[in-house]
Amino acid sequence: MAIRKGGAAQPKSQGRRVADSRAVEVASRAGLCTRAVIYVLVGYLAVRIGLGGGTDKEADRSGAVRTIGEQPFGRVLLWALVVGLAAMALWRLSEAAFGQTVTGGEKWTRRLGSLGLAVFYAVICVGVVQTALAGGSSGSRPGDETSKEYTAQVLKWPGGRVIVGVFGVVLVVVGVVVLVRSVMRKFEKDLRTGEMDPVTRRVVAVLGVAGGVACGALAAVAGLFVVLAAVRFDPDQAKGLDETLRSFATTPAGPGLLIAAAVGLLLFGLYSFCEARWRKAAEHGA
Repeated sequence: MAIRKGGAAQPKSQGRRVADSRAVEVASRAGLCTRAVIYVLVGYLAVRIGLGGGTDKEADRSGAVRTIGEQPFGRVLLWALVVGLAAMALWRLSEAAFGQTVTGGEKWTRRLGSLGLAVFYAVICVGVVQTALAGGSSGSRPGDETSKEYTAQVLKWPGGRVIVGVFGVVLVVVGVVVLVRSVMRKFEKDLRTGEMDPVTRRVVAVLGVAGGVACGALAAVAGLFVVLAAVRFDPDQAKGLDETLRSFATTPAGPGLLIAAAVGLLLFGLYSFCEARWRKAAEHGA
């Protein structure tokens, strides 16, 4: 179809046609389902840790990947995960190049965010490939070790302390933005809520708000730890998702706060399934 601008129909560019293609839509839904599986598993592992069990597993993406690899046909499942993560990365890359299909998707801030997510999921995809090649349940390093190693390396660079500090501040800001947008239910703009019955819409709203608040809060706390690493010039202060979650158990709220955060991540995984089902898609055509 053509795009209307200023009342006149404008033909789509080749890039815009690619971004709006059925293949990209399928990739987006496959990627969202993959994200859902990962977050449901991370939330499940974190709940087990909060209840005093499953302390041998990291409550992060590496722990989720290893859990998948330990299942029957684990290597097959991991390669399916690779396909989903690659699809997610390619979808976000198309958004960065051509803009998102939702209202306001052409804004540079949205494009930059999509580019960051494309890199993020590409890195995770490479890690899962390494795990699959290593035999399924091995080969994936805990996220906390990786966070500390990367932080230590950057701190050695000229101006590395500033770079780490800025990254931590950006992570805090992103976390706060995600939290606020979730509370305001901004995510509903990307969904076909008109196709939901009232009960389904309420359930999806609860999943989106609770899950988004949990993800935003965890990102903000992890960012604070990174800032602390820069201030103290100590990479051990940087924490991955697993160690950030476990730190909640040391607060006056005790394991209850950890379990609440874990449930939030699990709910975000469930919301991701809903987003895969009802996310707005571009209209297809010439």
